[in-house]
Amino acid sequence: MIHQVISDVTARIRERSVARRQAFLARIQRQAEQGKTRAALACGNLAHAVAACSSDEKGRILDMTRANVGIVTAYNDMLSAHQPYQGYPDQIKAVLAELGHSAQVAGGVPAMCDGVTQGQPGMDMSLFSRDLIAQATALSLSHNTFDATLLLGICDKIAPGQIMGALSHAHLPTAFVPAGPMASGISNDEKVKVRQKYAAGEVGRDALLEMECGAYHAAGTCTFYGTANTNQLVFEAMGLMLPGSAFVHPHSELRRALTAEAARRISAMIPGSPSYRPLSEVLDERSLVNGLVALLASGGSTNHSIHMVALARAAGLALTWDDISDLSDVVPLLVRMYPNGPADVNAFEQAGGVPGLMRRLAQEGLIHMDATPVFGEMQDHLSRPALVDGQLVWQPVGESGDASVLSPSGSVFQATGGTKLLAGNLGRAVVKVSAVAPEYRVIEAPARVFSSQHAVEAAYKAGDLNQDAVIVVRHNGPAANGMPELHKLMPVLGNLQKAGYKVALVTDGRLSGASGKIPAAIHVTPEALHGGAIGLLADGDLLRVDAVSGSLDCLTDLSGRTQAEIDLTLEQEGWGRELFSVMRRAVSSAECGATIFD
Repeated sequence: MIHQVISDVTARIRERSVARRQAFLARIQRQAEQGKTRAALACGNLAHAVAACSSDEKGRILDMTRANVGIVTAYNDMLSAHQPYQGYPDQIKAVLAELGHSAQVAGGVPAMCDGVTQGQPGMDMSLFSRDLIAQATALSLSHNTFDATLLLGICDKIAPGQIMGALSHAHLPTAFVPAGPMASGISNDEKVKVRQKYAAGEVGRDALLEMECGAYHAAGTCTFYGTANTNQLVFEAMGLMLPGSAFVHPHSELRRALTAEAARRISAMIPGSPSYRPLSEVLDERSLVNGLVALLASGGSTNHSIHMVALARAAGLALTWDDISDLSDVVPLLVRMYPNGPADVNAFEQAGGVPGLMRRLAQEGLIHMDATPVFGEMQDHLSRPALVDGQLVWQPVGESGDASVLSPSGSVFQATGGTKLLAGNLGRAVVKVSAVAPEYRVIEAPARVFSSQHAVEAAYKAGDLNQDAVIVVRHNGPAANGMPELHKLMPVLGNLQKAGYKVALVTDGRLSGASGKIPAAIHVTPEALHGGAIGLLADGDLLRVDAVSGSLDCLTDLSGRTQAEIDLTLEQEGWGRELFSVMRRAVSSAECGATIFD
């Protein structure tokens, strides 16, 4: 029996989305009615499409009774999460060739890493890369020679962008093919300690670099529960990949078997086949809510309060922050992964992984078991893959293998989910509370106002922040400078909290999955550049951040004040940022997905 609030929120999304969803489905239906698009191409079109293929490949692609799978890849050999994808196209092609089918790399999408660009000019383009990737995915599929789509992408803006782009071709069966996390390195607790010591000047750059290289040390996703791994958990919960495939190690035999199986299954689901299942039938309000529930139950990245709104819109669904907040009120926290606990994603996988979490959610009546996944049925997502005598099988997941990481039946880590909506005279914002101790969830203190994380860092080093304070960082919204992640703040604010000060953060910028132990009201909307009250604040104003009642207020009278003006030229030009000026002008608010798409 589904929980009443889950049912109510799902119905609310469906009813709110009727006109938008009907328009989306009508567009997709028109595309589907064209039949096998390859057959409609002129001879010259087809010749160009197969010119570089071997004679065998040409024969299979030009045979309209065979499947031709389009691969959209985020491979590059610089970034650990995407480096394993190098050999995937060849493996997929070999598997499909044995079945008489084919695959082509339809295109590549940019894959930038927030870990590399933290605090750098590239971070100002990071959020916009999602919509760019959506466009690149749609463009890759625009050759219309494909019968199905496999998406090779994992990290922060990449996987959401790929699914948004794939939704423009949602008449095609579509699935993600994950690559998995790197092996565990230095513990997350040790990582935080060294970063805070460096921020305090207690250790030097060499010690910091040695620690960082010990934490990020091999191919695969970073092992903490940030946006990349949240993508994988949420998209598996939505049924967008094979059950239990998100967190299998990149170089294991099981991983190779799962990649081959995804290729085999998708090739059997093409238009005209009995098992045809387009993406438009998979991604609906039920799968969306399943993903949101998994997000909240796992304490996932706050970036998904933006991404899930944007990808919902791409599917013709109108999702709001109020929906997410209402779900969070009834979805318990069932997972402890860093920053919500000391364990990493490998420990979560060993404890039961996504199937273990889905089993717990199903027990509580918190997910739609009648949703339609890409492969099979939702019941299949309560099973884990394994190799038995060299054969890939799925086995029902049992009780939690580690009660400190994945809560066993009958217990929860917290009665509510990890994300809460804040609203008040400063606007609306999101706060991640799953990692914040109860005694820090309500902070009332004077404001210290800045326009960049670098200015906060400089003030800290100068000893100017040794006080109770709500640190305000404004003019960091999507229209101002692309809404960068402000990770440089975490060691600084962590040290202030450790020193005994009451401290919180209020910003129209982002923090992502590494929000940590500081109460942080992020994604404040309206942003300062668009007249938000955050732009009226001055040092000394009394602010209240209440993550218990859900309020965000300035207790000082702001009447008669005018918006602070700031020259953003240095944040909008140079290093390629000037090429994104059209996006800054067109982007919606964070609450509407921070997207350039309608």
